[in-house]
Amino acid sequence: MPTFDDAFKSLIGNEGGYVDNPSDPGGETMYGVTKRVASQYGYTGSMKNLPLETAKSIAKKEYWDAHRCDEVPYQIAFQIFDTAYNGGYPDKWTQMAIGSRASGKLSDEDIQKINSMDIYKVVMLFNAYRLMYYTSLKKSFKVFGGGWANRIAHNMLLGSK
Repeated sequence: MPTFDDAFKSLIGNEGGYVDNPSDPGGETMYGVTKRVASQYGYTGSMKNLPLETAKSIAKKEYWDAHRCDEVPYQIAFQIFDTAYNGGYPDKWTQMAIGSRASGKLSDEDIQKINSMDIYKVVMLFNAYRLMYYTSLKKSFKVFGGGWANRIAHNMLLGSK
């Protein structure tokens, strides 16, 4: 069964290295970790020098563990993880995909429901909500929309294996 390490390796394929795009509201990032998040975890150096292992440690706590990814099938966990990393509402969209009340925080009941459902139906519905959100960001979508759509397509292909 794939693990966080597998998910992080795939995610870094989406994120790459250092980026400081003035059109990105996330600002300066390295391995997809924003300067704001890195500083919350005690990192004070230049973002260009953020070690990969530091980014991985932050990702585990901030984006994997915080969204209970170890408790659901990997294909769904990866969608949640990637969305938490990339921006959006992963818990809310998961709840919407499984027909639960969209509180924005996965409950024990939500986890049970996820684990009883068809994985691919949840992934499909989750990504439908994700795409609808991205297209609603009209100004940002003009700049980043193609990359976001390709990212989701890549994730869905990865999840089908």
